[in-house]
Amino acid sequence: MQKKQLALAALFTALLLLFAVPLRVPFRAPFPCAAAERAERAECADAASLPEGAPTKEKRIYLTFDDGPSTVVTGRVLDTLRREGVKATFFIVSDRVPGREEVLRRIVREGHTVGVHSASHDYSAIYASDEALLSDVAACAECIRRVTGVTARCYRFPGGGGARREQQTALLEGLGYRVVRWNAVCGDEEVRGADAETLVEMSIRTAGKRNTVVLLLHDSAPHKATAEALPAIIAHFRARGYAFCAY
Repeated sequence: MQKKQLALAALFTALLLLFAVPLRVPFRAPFPCAAAERAERAECADAASLPEGAPTKEKRIYLTFDDGPSTVVTGRVLDTLRREGVKATFFIVSDRVPGREEVLRRIVREGHTVGVHSASHDYSAIYASDEALLSDVAACAECIRRVTGVTARCYRFPGGGGARREQQTALLEGLGYRVVRWNAVCGDEEVRGADAETLVEMSIRTAGKRNTVVLLLHDSAPHKATAEALPAIIAHFRARGYAFCAY
């Protein structure tokens, strides 16, 4: 069963890892096997996803969580990070904040980085125009500032970006945002119903031998298996000499 899940995951992760072509919206199409194999062999092809000036020999991993906050999953993730002494980066969807303000404040209080992801995560609305994207970013950033007092300086495109990703990256950088991509995935969006063991295996497999890993995970409500997998993910990379970093 796990082999079938991993094979399915490979079909969905190819362009997420390579980012060779900007993603179109909506993004739900499967990818061919050959592309998946190329993705697994590729080193970090997208320098924009990596910390500026990151050394090539020192091992670092950035745990990045998208689509929260949620009450249960984000809470469990934070419990694990606190227990393990690890800092992470959370990219927030602000229309999920009402009723969970304390969860968002806890992320900041415990020393993690909060970044802008989206106000709505509605691809068709976000990528309708440059103005629509910037309005979405501003709404999410204002929610984070209002609830936590923090001015977010990191941004991640929902779904990896639309047809104008490169031009919009320049716009966002001009506003002072650091656009953060990723070069490895745990598979919690790519493999429907994946268990924790599968997510650990996907994290290891897609990280490959990179010295700098930017791992994509999700902490929205459906992703309980991600919270379950997190201790084993941390243990694996720690045992191999990786330092855990946040943006």
